Amino acid sequence: MQIKTAEFLTSSPDVRKCPQTNALEYAFIGRSNVGKSSLINMLTGRRALAKTSSLPGKTLLINHFVVNTTTKSFQIVDLPGYGYAKRSKKEQEKLRKMIADYILLRQQLTCLFILIDIRLEMQKIDLEFINWAGEHGVPLVIVFTKADKVGVMKRQANISQWMKKLSEYWEQLPPHFVTSAETSQGRDELLQYIDSINPSVSVETSVDNAEANED
Repeated sequence: MQIKTAEFLTSSPDVRKCPQTNALEYAFIGRSNVGKSSLINMLTGRRALAKTSSLPGKTLLINHFVVNTTTKSFQIVDLPGYGYAKRSKKEQEKLRKMIADYILLRQQLTCLFILIDIRLEMQKIDLEFINWAGEHGVPLVIVFTKADKVGVMKRQANISQWMKKLSEYWEQLPPHFVTSAETSQGRDELLQYIDSINPSVSVETSVDNAEANED
């Protein structure tokens, strides 16, 4: 897949305000400071498409980007990060609801990419989030980020730990990719994966139906 253009579309405070289109959406989420914006910029080839920051927890809205390729178009969605403990309980609950509503109600969501910092030992909050999404039947992929920041042996050990733990809960393990925003590792593989599932999914209704389901 060759990306021709990638542009920011809009930011939304909740799923009801998301664009009313039938475009397929690929959403990216992870703990705060896992590298979501950097990964999106790497995938699209646009360094400043998604805003990056050294401060965790800066994404507070549902951000939509329109991507046009040589054969099709789709949207990338940058979701707020989870697990940023320095927010108030009220703010954490608001973000939790925003994220859950989008994931469970947005019919255009085609695949959820859950980002994991490959440098770190398994985090309970990541495991709980992956299993929560799986329990709700959400199509998901695990994306290990920052592969350039750790040696090969450590990288493989952490991935093995993840796969072994997930096998306790999953009959069939979700796909996973290893990436680096710095070296573009995993870019071709992720884009090929998106390209492979794009033709097999269709969205027949708009977000209006998602709102009806919530009622």
